[in-house]
Amino acid sequence: MPDFARSHVARRQALCVALLLGLVSSCGKPPVGGPEAADAAVPEVPGSDGGEQFPSDAAAPDAAESSDAGADAAADPDASTPPDGSQPDDAGPIVVLVGAGDITHCANPAGSEATAKLLDAIPGAVFTAGDNSNDSGTAAEYSDCFGPSWGRHLARMRTAMGNHDAKTNGGAPYYAYFGAAAGPAGKGYYSYELGAWHVIVLNSNCTAAGGCAKYSPQERWLAMDLQAHPSRCTLAIWHHPLFSSVYGGTAAVQDLWNALYAAGVDLAINGHDHVYERFAPQDPAAQPDPVHGIRQITVGTGGAGNDTFPSTTFLPNSEVHGTSALGVLKLTLRPDSYRWEFVPQAGKTFTDSGDEPCR
Repeated sequence: MPDFARSHVARRQALCVALLLGLVSSCGKPPVGGPEAADAAVPEVPGSDGGEQFPSDAAAPDAAESSDAGADAAADPDASTPPDGSQPDDAGPIVVLVGAGDITHCANPAGSEATAKLLDAIPGAVFTAGDNSNDSGTAAEYSDCFGPSWGRHLARMRTAMGNHDAKTNGGAPYYAYFGAAAGPAGKGYYSYELGAWHVIVLNSNCTAAGGCAKYSPQERWLAMDLQAHPSRCTLAIWHHPLFSSVYGGTAAVQDLWNALYAAGVDLAINGHDHVYERFAPQDPAAQPDPVHGIRQITVGTGGAGNDTFPSTTFLPNSEVHGTSALGVLKLTLRPDSYRWEFVPQAGKTFTDSGDEPCR
């Protein structure tokens, strides 16, 4: 039992003794949910392993201060929860994580503005799945093209690096613009806590990241991070998908996927393909695995335009595919399950949603 809960119990026992002696009229009530609820009330202290608590409506990690409002903006507005997003007893908070990949094209600012308007109406933390700039990743592209649209949500954003982000000086303008919200400069892989969930961000630009293969610095870090955060619910975000009905997928991330699967990760979010594609839970060899498999959702629909699938023959386990709408993926993260919902740009009707328990 943590010190917080132990001291609470000790105080309550002392009060009960005082009650027996006639010194007080009540020995008080235990915290709602018992000692476990007391455990949950202790905020997680950032550690050196790369994981940290990320209040979704706080200033981005590179800001001088962070907000105490924490879960307010991340609380699901559709759920019956107190303002701080908490649930009674041991249920824990319900939070929202929303975003997409493949966001800005300076030649077509209307696309990223259409999806930024969706973010305007959805509280919570914001993710990106790479190619924040779909041009060359210059400083001017981030400030002049990303900034006016998705940039207005920078204070609640965490980003992944895409191949276009890495085009200029290995991504130096990308790291300079996003700061700590992009993870350690030159690495681009990191993790954070959101509600009851552990969120991992990887860098699938393998050369720039120092490798993605087994025993590479990134894969070693991932293995240690997973071991240090044995959360029931975990998701990972990076740019290049392992499975893709557009071009087959990126084999270079296979070892990262293997590590995620071995640790029981629930969900992988990718970009790169300018489409929406959702897969059933599967193992690293693309075999259906409804018990332990990872569900992959590719959501490269952030504003840079839509691709097309080359045929009507999709990869095994590919369940839903969409190319008709830009949009964002809204994830409602519960302590033991999650809900996904594709929210299309105004005027479009394609959508997809569902619920899944954590593994």
